[in-house]
Amino acid sequence: MSRKVLRSKILQTAGLTFMLVILMSSLVLAQEDQAAANAVAINTMWTLIAAFLVFFMQAGFAMVEAGFTRAKNAGNIIMKNMMDFAAGSLVYWAVGFAFMFGAGNAFIGSTGFFLQGTFENLGLDIPIMAFFIFQTVFAATAATIVSGAMAERTNFSGYLAYSVVITAFIYPVVGHWIWGGGWLEQMGIIDFAGSTVVHSVGGWAALAGAIILGPRIGKYNEDGSANALPGHNLLMAALGVFILWFGWFGFNPGSTIAGTDLSIASIAVTTNLAAAAGAVLAMTVSWIKYGKADVSMTLNGALAGLVGITAGTADVTNISAVIIGSIAGIIVIYSVEFFDKIQVDDPVGAISVHGVCGAFGTLAVGVFAIDGGLLYGGGISLLTTQLIGVAAVFFWAFGLGLVLFKAIDLVIGLRVSEKDEIEGLDFSEHGTESYPDFVPNLKAQKGEV
Repeated sequence: MSRKVLRSKILQTAGLTFMLVILMSSLVLAQEDQAAANAVAINTMWTLIAAFLVFFMQAGFAMVEAGFTRAKNAGNIIMKNMMDFAAGSLVYWAVGFAFMFGAGNAFIGSTGFFLQGTFENLGLDIPIMAFFIFQTVFAATAATIVSGAMAERTNFSGYLAYSVVITAFIYPVVGHWIWGGGWLEQMGIIDFAGSTVVHSVGGWAALAGAIILGPRIGKYNEDGSANALPGHNLLMAALGVFILWFGWFGFNPGSTIAGTDLSIASIAVTTNLAAAAGAVLAMTVSWIKYGKADVSMTLNGALAGLVGITAGTADVTNISAVIIGSIAGIIVIYSVEFFDKIQVDDPVGAISVHGVCGAFGTLAVGVFAIDGGLLYGGGISLLTTQLIGVAAVFFWAFGLGLVLFKAIDLVIGLRVSEKDEIEGLDFSEHGTESYPDFVPNLKAQKGEV
């Protein structure tokens, strides 16, 4: 073979090899691009599915609150829960999301009103609209927690004013502190899915509202003892708890905002274990204390476990989740009794479940977190940070809540008249009855049932 022919074949072979390398590189890059696109699609779908699950929790709250209160107020409960989400969605879109996640300072966001802008500061790999709808349902949850604690005696227009303010400002500011790059996040606080951001904010606002409102007619005697005002439908309340438990599988695992993050499985397990432990311990303690296994306390025990694990669900072991849920299930019973003793009337136990157990769950991270927890050799640094966060949010939500509810009381009027309360808010506030087929009786007219 001549040298010229050999050179030609070498050049041809080199050319083919180069083309193959280019082709293979292009295929690899295309596969990587497709894999990245698939990951974004999976993460987006997961975030949306989780958002839909959390939205369904609104139905759970409505059922719990209506079931734990009297029949004459069921329609009013439904209206408050509906408006928490409907009005809340609008104001959170307009200003709340910007205050929470917009670029700004360590206290509050100041860009992105009406979802205008890029939100590059968040570093998301999913569309901003997917993240926004997920955060919207969280905001509605914080607002609707207050409804139960203020049930059966609140002026509907006054409640609407509160709902708008908490969704537009009070809740988003706390969210910015802890999730939006604010000062508590910079300190290293861990509140993965919102024991404090969502639940304690709602719980402490509920405490403020219950204090300003005062107790329901007939709740407390002159000697300070409390009278039971039983809810009208435990089946409805139980259904609400199961709906909330179900929705929490969107609330906690969904907070990864990443379906490709396989930790969603372990987060679902810690969530479930804490809820189960909370229910079992609440049942056990109520059985010992009262001689009977109390239904309402057991239901609230499950919710207490869920609230308690929400902060550390991604950062603790399964055993720690059981311990956290168990303690929360015990705490909720004694907390409900405490608020009754100081005559803070909370018909559904929202302050204890969400405020107290939310604070406990946030502090528990400082003890049980695998990375930085006291029991895992992390010292008290994380626990101190968690404590600062709990205290700061209490003073913010409770303090502003007192100011807000007092202002509403002076300007609009927060509490209905004695006549309207006895008659029931369904009729006095909405001109309807939730159960029109019930036969009226004298006791119902007097507000004794």
